[in-house]
Amino acid sequence: MPYACTMTAKLRLVLAIAIAVLAASPAWAQPRQVDVELVLAVDVSGSMRFNELQIQRRGYAEAFRSRAVHEAITGGLIGEVAVTYVEWARADLQRVIVPWTLIAGAEDAEAFAGRLESAPISNMRNTSISGAILYGIASIEENAFDGLRRVIDISGDGPNNQGGRVDVARDEAIDRGIVINGLPIMAEPWMGGLGFNISGLDVYYRDCVIGGPGAFLLPVEDWDGFPEAVRRKIVLELAGGQPAGPARAVPPPVRLAQEQPIDCTIGEKLRGIMDVR
Repeated sequence: MPYACTMTAKLRLVLAIAIAVLAASPAWAQPRQVDVELVLAVDVSGSMRFNELQIQRRGYAEAFRSRAVHEAITGGLIGEVAVTYVEWARADLQRVIVPWTLIAGAEDAEAFAGRLESAPISNMRNTSISGAILYGIASIEENAFDGLRRVIDISGDGPNNQGGRVDVARDEAIDRGIVINGLPIMAEPWMGGLGFNISGLDVYYRDCVIGGPGAFLLPVEDWDGFPEAVRRKIVLELAGGQPAGPARAVPPPVRLAQEQPIDCTIGEKLRGIMDVR
């Protein structure tokens, strides 16, 4: 796998340089400890319609206004989390909507939701889940926080079709102690190979995207259910470090559209076919 090795070597060099620069700063020397560092990485590729982008943004804002999320934040060992909200498309397109923000209770969470709702909405071209993961790794390792858990939360409606291999990026995150969870959006009917979407996106996320201790995926099968799915997912991610007990959050069982393993380069192959047409 020479390509995979090259990708990993380049990533490690970039991260090493960034970490070396930041190591000299006071913020790096005295990071603020939190229960979770959470990157919310949200797909805004061209396959997403404007009303769907609105539903996505509103769903995340509503989640941070919910009592369940507030209780998950304050119920941790420290009672504080750090969250950033990033929209992504192709490998070099990651747009930070809300930068790293300390959230220590309902008031902070409400302010985070307000910033989400007030930011402009637009989409971008291509789908690089690998680019989103690599960006998430660098963002976590460069910020001023020290999380007991470090999580990248990927939501999207299609497979990786541009940039490096998604499974290589996933493995790099796992090697660095970062968990990746997934929210595959399966709200649109599969059109039998038309476009870049695939059947069994949930299986693709299971086999190629998520990883690390306790990683889970929560498929969304219709847009009406999106806000509730986001709320449940964020609660699970924020409360995952709580001690065992009756109130402990447990990843819900997921029903997969198919059970056979899937090719992690299916998106790139489909894009190649489409580019020839």
